[in-house]
Amino acid sequence: MLLAFRAENARSFRGSVELSLEATRLAEAEVVREIPWREGGQPIEVLPVAGLFGANASGKTNLLRIMSDLRGFVVHSFRRGNPGGGLPARPFLLGDDGAGSPTTYEVDVVLGGVLHKYRLKINGKRVLEESAHSFPRGRSLLLFERTGDAVRLGATQRGRGRAVVEILRPNALFLSTAAATNHPLLIGLFEWFQRNLLFADVQSRSVRQALTAGMLEQEDLREGVLELLREADLGITGAKKRELDPEIKERVVRALNVLRGEEEGDEAVEEIEFDDFEVRLLHRSSGGEVELNPVDESRGTLIWFGMVGPVIEALQKGSLLLADELDASLHPALVSALISLFQSKRSNPRRAQLIFNAHDVTVMGDSATHPLGRDQIWFTEKDEDGGTRLYPLSDLNPRKGEAVGRRYLAGRYGATPIVSTRAIQQIAESVAVGVE
Repeated sequence: MLLAFRAENARSFRGSVELSLEATRLAEAEVVREIPWREGGQPIEVLPVAGLFGANASGKTNLLRIMSDLRGFVVHSFRRGNPGGGLPARPFLLGDDGAGSPTTYEVDVVLGGVLHKYRLKINGKRVLEESAHSFPRGRSLLLFERTGDAVRLGATQRGRGRAVVEILRPNALFLSTAAATNHPLLIGLFEWFQRNLLFADVQSRSVRQALTAGMLEQEDLREGVLELLREADLGITGAKKRELDPEIKERVVRALNVLRGEEEGDEAVEEIEFDDFEVRLLHRSSGGEVELNPVDESRGTLIWFGMVGPVIEALQKGSLLLADELDASLHPALVSALISLFQSKRSNPRRAQLIFNAHDVTVMGDSATHPLGRDQIWFTEKDEDGGTRLYPLSDLNPRKGEAVGRRYLAGRYGATPIVSTRAIQQIAESVAVGVE
């Protein structure tokens, strides 16, 4: 499970930013997961869900993108890079020095009951610093440490480490290169990045729909997919899946491999649409079931269809899913139900995690219901220089049972847009007069 993510000078974040999934004293006991992090040590308490809220363009999506950026560097830098190329760094661009300064990423993650810390510093040309440590008995154990072209190896598997150094490029991560050689101490950390931090945004929707469609062909997953489609109260009663054209099937399989980081290229993602999957959803009607063509489906239905596959895969594998605008075209009750799938220990026994952003304040909860705990809510807001600041609700000491959504709209926590309704109305009136 992910414990914490940190970055500096990344996208809209000028300074340092940290998102922690460690439970606080405000945590809801029923959602907290206790996981071992070292041999013989007390378990650490981790949260399965975190929600990001804030004004438009305040940086909510950028935080998810930064996490996805790091995954991309780890998974692809060795295979995609060429000897003379650089790295697609995404520094803060609105300051005097941001574009020329390095970007830093850090993650704390527990793998097999052992805490691992990974750190990366890059610029647009090369890897500047990179390191990985594990804590099998609570004390730091060096796996590797890199500064420029110099690499310091840990005490074990040094022969394998030296083989990695021999083929290391300035624009390739040591972790990525080590995975290509199947380095026994680092392959687990690499595979964590490959399986996690999958970014569910509008650009990946067709591929996610393909994932859901593919699950309809698997006997062990089909009924689970259908149940989630039916329980969403979209009027869906079932689904028909026809055999794909071989050429389309090849494109779909490749697009899914790209999504999972198992294959290169983005063109496969751009070439597929929902209609290619040969899926027809069945809907209730007064005369029985009716089969609809994709063009007749609602946007909300297609969006939900694209979320079902990644959600089931995350719950099945215990992985971390990043969801951009989770509430887009979905009813608040449906969003709350999706969140509950990750919060519940019964539906989420493998401790999958969900990090999402949304605008719908009902997801924050009121005095009666709380889909999210008080330490699972985070806010983003812009400063005067255009940089993003991230802070948790827990820092503001909310009371138990507080109507968080209503107080947020009232501006009690910040992170709300400053909008002059009167000014907007005056502009609209002047435009209307001009048209006349």
